[in-house]
Amino acid sequence: MNIQIFGTKKSADTRKAERYFKERGIKYQFIDLKEKGMTKGELTKISQAVGGIDAMIDQNCRDQDLLALIKYIAPEQKTDKILENQSVLVQPIVRSGQKATLGYQPDTWKNWN
Repeated sequence: MNIQIFGTKKSADTRKAERYFKERGIKYQFIDLKEKGMTKGELTKISQAVGGIDAMIDQNCRDQDLLALIKYIAPEQKTDKILENQSVLVQPIVRSGQKATLGYQPDTWKNWN
């Protein structure tokens, strides 16, 4: 199992996800969205796995002005704007191959093989 955790070090749910995999001895790769972020290809594949790009947006993020902008811009510009400002994404995003989850979802992860 090749696990990737996308999030920030300040996110409590991201830290809980890291602890979940660490306690079970499952190796994972942590990608800090503030430092490195995800690529356009990763964003596209994850959005397909979780039901679309809109599902990935955190409606409670701190930057409500940016959230409003992303909500109303043209769909073809939305991906680029999100890649520029990945702080609007739900955290953590946990990915294993073609599967992905948004937020802390240990019940889903325990069924991944």
